[in-house]
Amino acid sequence: MFKKLQNQIYNLWSENPLRLIIIIALLLRLISVLFSRGYEMHDDHYLIIEASQSWADGEDYNNWLPWNQENPEPSGHSLFYTGFHFIFFSALKWIGISDPQFKMFLVRLLHAFFSLLVVTLGYRITERLSDRNTARFAGLLLAVYWFMPFFSVRNLVEMVCIPFLMAGLWMIMNSDTKKYLFAWVLLAGFIASMAFSVRFQTSVFLAGIGLALLLIGRIKSAIAFGLGVVLSIAIFQGTPDFFIWGYPFAEFIGYFMYNVTHKYDYITGDWYNYLIVLAGMLIPPFSFLLFWGFLRTWKKHVLIFLPAFLFLVFHSVYPNKQERFIFPIIPFIIILGTIGWIEFYKKSVFWQKYKLLYKIIIILFWILNIPGLILYTPSYAKKARVETMTYLSAYKNISFILVEDSNRQNTTMLPRYYLNQWISTYGYSKPLEEQQDCGNLLFERKQFLRLNSMDCLQQISYDSLPDFVVFIDKLNLESRVERVRKYLPDMEFLIEIEPGFRDKLMRAVNPVNYNVPVYIYKTASYESGNP
Repeated sequence: MFKKLQNQIYNLWSENPLRLIIIIALLLRLISVLFSRGYEMHDDHYLIIEASQSWADGEDYNNWLPWNQENPEPSGHSLFYTGFHFIFFSALKWIGISDPQFKMFLVRLLHAFFSLLVVTLGYRITERLSDRNTARFAGLLLAVYWFMPFFSVRNLVEMVCIPFLMAGLWMIMNSDTKKYLFAWVLLAGFIASMAFSVRFQTSVFLAGIGLALLLIGRIKSAIAFGLGVVLSIAIFQGTPDFFIWGYPFAEFIGYFMYNVTHKYDYITGDWYNYLIVLAGMLIPPFSFLLFWGFLRTWKKHVLIFLPAFLFLVFHSVYPNKQERFIFPIIPFIIILGTIGWIEFYKKSVFWQKYKLLYKIIIILFWILNIPGLILYTPSYAKKARVETMTYLSAYKNISFILVEDSNRQNTTMLPRYYLNQWISTYGYSKPLEEQQDCGNLLFERKQFLRLNSMDCLQQISYDSLPDFVVFIDKLNLESRVERVRKYLPDMEFLIEIEPGFRDKLMRAVNPVNYNVPVYIYKTASYESGNP
């Protein structure tokens, strides 16, 4: 039985490698679909899921929409990708599906299938530019790199934009076989620029494609591609913004102005920061071979190299540097890196003499990649935060929750999507200095209310007191609980919720990852309001 399966796999790898690679990629992504619940970063949940579900429920979590703002101003977020989730969640609500975890299972499943385009097109592009053996290796890397299955099912715009870019490039590469070349390349530009509507920064990549077409002398194709880009942006950005804001491209203009003004307000780093990120993610020393191969293709495969290189240069120069920003070009580095390296390897006297060294590098790569794949693929991200709200979702008609996070100066955000209730929260974090002035915010029904001091609880009317208190982290827990008990004496401990294994490991490696236990208490306020 085992030998028969082994022979079937071998035959597939020899005769139809893409089918085998797709099967492997799908199986890994389905593992993430089933087990990798939660969210990885702030943006892949709060800017996509939380916003779109709130719209489906008649709320506006982020107050992005002008009719929910006192002084309407675009937030600078594309409504394209979030809008698709709004339509999807609205449809699920209409047919009676309300369980947040099941809805996210469906979302992950859709992303898993969509991400297979990266593997399929990556293989096809590599095969066209090189040969089947090179395509097999590049396709396998796109399928099984330790981070690919996990991130492929996340709501990260930096990952979701990739299939659009890859599809556009693939169409351009095959345009020479089409009867109506101009229309075909125009369609390629239209599809590729849907990446822009998902992630505005991909405009640099799109500009790189147009410039590459000009450099290789395809003037008409460059014009057609540009027209396709303009048409797509006009439809997916200009039209919605016109109806929502009264003028086109309002969100992009807001995004541009915000990033010009606040470019130093977030994580900054040196120009080589992304080179370190890429080298680490692609696993050294193998990643160095990919880099070398990528750089060698600058002239031969300019249509892919130039947009990816310009994207890297732009983000290396721009001050705001978050690791995920560079994700869109990773598959292109893998594709060109594989092509360039294998071509160099075959002709290099040194590497032909020291083939054993290359084999050791490859073996070391798999030794490091496989454990990472096993750890990440099924991992439950931000488990403590998600399970906290899932646990509280069993309690109906909650009015207020107090999040006590006084060990640090920023209050942890809890994902209300999993609560299935759009309630208000009081946040108490470590104050720079204790303030007695509670402000007028406490007497207005807002989503997030900051307590300057625990004494502010005395100024809140009884029906606005928190129904539950959520303590973040075990550090100083006893003293923190006793301090809150002075104002809410009848608190009852309910449950401790631990982070997942990977969350704990990440925090152990780097304490900046604030993956800590959560402790939930119920107050008498909930009992009186919910007999």
